[in-house]
Amino acid sequence: LAAAPAGARILEKIDSLLRGNLAAEIGALSDAHPVVLAPALPVAGRTVVDGVVHLSGVALHHTDAWRMERRAAPPSVAAALAPVRTTVLGLDGVRGNTAAALAAALERAPVVICDAETDADLDAVAAAALAHPDVALAGSGGFAAAVGRTAPVSGNGCSDTRIRSRPPSVLVVVGSAADIAARQVERLLADGARDIRLPVAGETLAPGVTVLRPAAGVGADPRAVVAELARAVTALDPGPDGADLVLTGGETARRVLDELGIDDLEPLGQIGHGAVRSRTPDGRHVVTRPGSFGGVDSLRDIVAALQPPTHQDRKAP
Repeated sequence: LAAAPAGARILEKIDSLLRGNLAAEIGALSDAHPVVLAPALPVAGRTVVDGVVHLSGVALHHTDAWRMERRAAPPSVAAALAPVRTTVLGLDGVRGNTAAALAAALERAPVVICDAETDADLDAVAAAALAHPDVALAGSGGFAAAVGRTAPVSGNGCSDTRIRSRPPSVLVVVGSAADIAARQVERLLADGARDIRLPVAGETLAPGVTVLRPAAGVGADPRAVVAELARAVTALDPGPDGADLVLTGGETARRVLDELGIDDLEPLGQIGHGAVRSRTPDGRHVVTRPGSFGGVDSLRDIVAALQPPTHQDRKAP
């Protein structure tokens, strides 16, 4: 924050399930700016009603979304932010005179937690918040998208979607414990992908698609498992002229990229919601995606995008 240019608009991207160092980060943000916080991610069924995050209509603290965390899920966004002082802008305010309701809420507390059930709700919050030059924004990727739809566009943007020719292999690293991630892997294996489980011993990558994941029923510390996954990638990895990478789960993606010494990604586009395709400086393509995102065919769609059909693969009409 101290390094941000004067007058820059600040947007803090948070986890829509409120994981991570949320209180510390929003607390630091609110020390410098009033904060408008919108954690909802409607496209993934994550809404906020009365200041409580819901997954498909069920309050977060009544779900198993935090089962890999070291503490229980918070009963509300305000509880997740304690001791930061907050207030809630309810759905009535969001869907009424949003500008007036938000202005009043900003008078009550330094952090305004905004309810939202739809992208239209997030658009309304974004428009009202952007009318305040001194306000910092915080929220999910859904709120970031709403800000993008609402904020004035400057510069030429990046529309570069150059695609490499078919790589000889794609390595899919699955560190997420989400049930949907396991179902997505099943679809890849049904398509003929190779399955490698930890620990890796003497394995090498072959042309085609390889899935790397923890051993079945692993009960070790999740962070230790992710660290082992990252080390296994370096053992398998043939370098930028070989495998493109699909990294599911934020902790997994960060650990693998750190282990490979990759600290620069140029976003190229999106393959389904939340699956961002990027390019490294040496030309490798990397797809990062939260482990709990996407339908059962999500990984299949990502792999298909990384391995477009060659001329020989295309059938004549």
